Amino acid sequence: MTVLAAGEVSPGLLGFVVVALIGLALYFLIKSMNKQMGRIAVPREDEDAR
Repeated sequence: MTVLAAGEVSPGLLGFVVVALIGLALYFLIKSMNKQMGRIAVPREDEDAR
């Protein structure tokens, strides 16, 4: 069994790709959420009085 020092272990390319994909998915989710929030019709106070 090989024992590695703490500085010798890194996430490598796979770790970078996973984090990049999560960031990309988050970007598109936030973009979609903002579009959906813009479609919501908020009633105004003068319309509630009717």
